[in-house]
Amino acid sequence: MKLRPTSTKGEAGFSLIELVIAMTVTLVLLGIATTMLARALNIRARANDNVDAMADAERALNIMSREIAQSGFNLTDNGIVAADSITDANGNSTIRIRANLNKFVTSASTGARAGIGTQGEDAGEDVKYFIYPTQSTTLLARYDAYGTGSTVLANRLDSLHIHYFAQKVSYSAGTAAAPCDISSPSQAEVASPALAQYVVIAVCVQQTATGKPRDPGYQPAHNTLLTSDVALRNANLLNY
Repeated sequence: MKLRPTSTKGEAGFSLIELVIAMTVTLVLLGIATTMLARALNIRARANDNVDAMADAERALNIMSREIAQSGFNLTDNGIVAADSITDANGNSTIRIRANLNKFVTSASTGARAGIGTQGEDAGEDVKYFIYPTQSTTLLARYDAYGTGSTVLANRLDSLHIHYFAQKVSYSAGTAAAPCDISSPSQAEVASPALAQYVVIAVCVQQTATGKPRDPGYQPAHNTLLTSDVALRNANLLNY
């Protein structure tokens, strides 16, 4: 019996060149997909950072507004210490406020009820807000002379401007040349913070660019201005 050789002619398969081309295309597509995924994650991370910065600024502004509003409680003035409520060389404001919050707290000591200055009991009665720059960011700090000492309220705040008025005012939210402060108030500011009955706080958050130009989801860097109007409800207390 004579054996015939088996023919492989016509069987399907890939040549070495075809395999190399297929692998090259696959690697290119995988690289593109990986790059797009990494870029999307970076954009999301920057967007989350911007949201956190805004949340920090809003919380800080709320705390400041609440405490400034009760400035001067049980005192004979509006509670703002003019000598320490100034504007520094960079244009940022500092404000120091005082209030005798323990005046009618029966559980407080006699010294704490009579005035301001009892360590541990008079927390929140002598407070200063100020901007503190670091190498990587700018902090909004709160210093409580008779309480917790220094604490950070916001760690990505770019500016703090405080304006003092004799009455309620209207104003515009910044200009192209100065986007991080109010403009065109309806009344002139008072000569000294000690004369104020109305305070406008303006804080600015500089949000970094998200992504790169012409990329999907790109957002350019921009400034966001937050303002708060505060009536010093204790400023006229002696007149009533």
